[in-house]
Amino acid sequence: MKRQDWLNEKRIMAEKRYDSIFSIDYDKNWGNIEKIHEETLEKFLKLIISNGKILDAACGTGKYYPIISSKSFNVLGIDQSQKMLKNANCKFPLMKTKKLGLQEISFNNEFDGIICIDALENVFPEHLLSVFQNFYKALKPNGYFYFTIETLNDDEINIAFEKGIEMGLPIVKGEYVLEGGYHYYPSIDEIKNLLISAKFNIFSENISEGYHHFIVSK
Repeated sequence: MKRQDWLNEKRIMAEKRYDSIFSIDYDKNWGNIEKIHEETLEKFLKLIISNGKILDAACGTGKYYPIISSKSFNVLGIDQSQKMLKNANCKFPLMKTKKLGLQEISFNNEFDGIICIDALENVFPEHLLSVFQNFYKALKPNGYFYFTIETLNDDEINIAFEKGIEMGLPIVKGEYVLEGGYHYYPSIDEIKNLLISAKFNIFSENISEGYHHFIVSK
């Protein structure tokens, strides 16, 4: 299989998995907010102007909406899974949502802040720069962007790569496609280089178990 065909298939499959599987019990299994995620989000929100507009990219079931909305920010949640958005709207009827993938973001100077938490691991390496560029364009001048990068140790990355090659898959180093899913684990240096290419400035960084947290500015 050609890599582009494989990537197209993986993206379609990811949307179907969230619609048919993860949307059923997402909050039960992954609804808890880790302390460092909450602390970094609170730090980010202090940087946003009063009543500012925030984009919650890959918002899922609205996990972070209560924290953001409690500060009187205007929130728009986007996700490529319609059923995840439906769950968000059932829980939070006032939450504004739109079905939209990270690769299709086309806002222009519209948001004072953007968050993308626990989601970029689903983006293919070929798309990461354009996704960061989409975020940059969507931010207003001097806006802030909080995102996480999921991390995995080198041994697990190497094993996943070797098994993928054995399976005949057109994968690249850092991709984890075992157990039917897809994750990409870029190095932090790769992410920093992409941020430079997208013209972001790093404001702060933090590390927690399994994640690297960035707050960057336009």
